Amino acid sequence: MTAHQMKLGAFLWATGHHIAAWRHPQAHVTAGVDIDHYIQLARTAEAAKFDMIFCEDAAGAREANVNIASQTSRSIGFEPISLLAALAVQTSHIGLVSTASTSYNEPYGLARAFASLDHLSGGRAGWNLVTSASHIEAANFGATGLRPHADRYERAREFAAVVTALWHGKPDGASGLGHDGRSFSVRDALELPRSPQGAPVMVQAGASDVGRDLAARTADVVFTAAQTFEEAKAFYDDLKGRLAAYGREPDDIKIMPGVAPVVAETESEAREKYEELQELIPDDVGVALLSSYLSISDLWRYPIDGPLPELPASEGMQSRQALVIEQSRRDNLSIRQLARHFAGARGHWRMVGTPAQMADELEARFEGGAADGFNVMPSYFPGELDTFAALVVPELQRRGLFRKDYEGRTLREHLGLKRPV
Repeated sequence: MTAHQMKLGAFLWATGHHIAAWRHPQAHVTAGVDIDHYIQLARTAEAAKFDMIFCEDAAGAREANVNIASQTSRSIGFEPISLLAALAVQTSHIGLVSTASTSYNEPYGLARAFASLDHLSGGRAGWNLVTSASHIEAANFGATGLRPHADRYERAREFAAVVTALWHGKPDGASGLGHDGRSFSVRDALELPRSPQGAPVMVQAGASDVGRDLAARTADVVFTAAQTFEEAKAFYDDLKGRLAAYGREPDDIKIMPGVAPVVAETESEAREKYEELQELIPDDVGVALLSSYLSISDLWRYPIDGPLPELPASEGMQSRQALVIEQSRRDNLSIRQLARHFAGARGHWRMVGTPAQMADELEARFEGGAADGFNVMPSYFPGELDTFAALVVPELQRRGLFRKDYEGRTLREHLGLKRPV
């Protein structure tokens, strides 16, 4: 099957992507450290023929205020590469993608871990490259603050080049890798043969200008955030347009924006489900989450029903900060309104409606050239993943927009990506 069909990822996140998911009556509060919970989610996604499951990571707490941290859906969780190794033996086809930072790892160790996961899973591994923008995370690795944004990406470029070289094996006639660069020195090649899909799939989530260039140079898949069709289309066209500079074709990279669905048989039922979740958000938790993405420590000092203040350029997540500021100005939202909106999907596209309405919206962005697929971010688990798999996936399949069965075994085959030479 070579039909033009969208790709789907299932973004797993303990109790759910909505910040108040852990308070939902159907939530499993200790889900973050329950392997049976994750096995169930992975099997649900595989039964629905998703391309991959996707796990994020941060090597540290997401929130410094313990009182706030204890009221969020992301307080505890497994180290994701270890988690995916366990899920590899509980599944047979679905891709297994984990986030890992170029700021707090070394390329040899990370290349070895993902190459091992690719062997363990029969060719289903993927690495989501991030540079990390958390002061809390930095403090766990002896740093007194974040590296400047440009420095993080310079290190990431070299990191990715070394990992790719290790995955591809040593050059003919060479005795080892022999890399001696600005940030890294690596003598030997991996003690593993070439992995089943040639190299694990490289995913990237950065959307700043330097992040887009790094993606154009290295990524197979890009996970991004876009609120409107126009934003999604502009990002899609810009990134695809950068590929030629690196000798790549537009189809060499798949762009999969995040989408956070709340779906039900009727629109009124879906909106009722959504409002129930929104009512569970404490204002201080919502403002704290918004503050962390804006890299501002004292947002609480401003009137909560007033506008977002002018903010200086950040060394943190620049693209996400720009997206949030743009939405606050465009929709004339107060800090309280913006925080509540942001708490549902952390700046990703949120949809509330029926299966047909969701299929209409997804089809419009896919056929309109604004996405190659979507990374689905259920509001709470397992309920909203179950509902999406049971209601939306069959509607997409009925329209011929999504596969009814896997045609290959590796993640590259699912995504229609070339095997690297």
